[in-house]
Amino acid sequence: MATFVCIHGSWHGGWCFDPVRPLLEGAGHTVVAPDLPGMGGDAETLRAVTLQEWAAFAANLCRRAAERPVILVGHSRGGLVVSQAAEIAPEAIDGLAYVSAMMLPDGMSRAAFKALEAPNPEFDAIISSVHDGAGTIVDVQRAGAVFAQLSPPDLVDRALSRLVAEPHGPRSTSLRLSPERFGRLRRHYIECTEDRTIRIESQRLMQRLVPGAAVATLTADHSPFLSRTEELAAALLATVGVAIAPV
Repeated sequence: MATFVCIHGSWHGGWCFDPVRPLLEGAGHTVVAPDLPGMGGDAETLRAVTLQEWAAFAANLCRRAAERPVILVGHSRGGLVVSQAAEIAPEAIDGLAYVSAMMLPDGMSRAAFKALEAPNPEFDAIISSVHDGAGTIVDVQRAGAVFAQLSPPDLVDRALSRLVAEPHGPRSTSLRLSPERFGRLRRHYIECTEDRTIRIESQRLMQRLVPGAAVATLTADHSPFLSRTEELAAALLATVGVAIAPV
């Protein structure tokens, strides 16, 4: 049976994977979905967070997994973390799954990729800086229409109430990836066609920038764990069957 190590996206926590957890565990697998260190912290804490620290944290979770294969899953900004973790510990990981996530090439940061995307004023309007630029927060009154417009309203309200400050440093850090380490792992991209946060055009641009991923398509918003729970679980379960196949 597999271990799914799930890394949340910006402003979220490991709790965002709670809806799919019982479906994965019900199929006999283990789910590990932590909060990344430093999320929601004060100015000093947010400023101290680095992408490398987060990647090392995720890599250690994979190393400690009791069951193989290990599928390292990233949602949204979590894609940066899983890519860098794969570079650190490819021997501990059997497959990478990007859920409408940042799958970027070596040398590129999230901030740099934004310059390649079409403008997204609806998303930009809900984000504001805190602690003199150490982090960002979300306007929860308007975020539902951007993050989860297809999701059940009660679940959306509950999720939005749990969002916290996001450190700025990781999004401005360039990935350092190599073909020998990151490049040797099989990748899966779960694209969400109705996403208003990372639009489908951006998701498909990333698939061209980092070619070779197996692609599953969900008619989902940016929160498929809420809007398409069963379909997301099925897409993640499908990664297990090919995660340890030779590349």
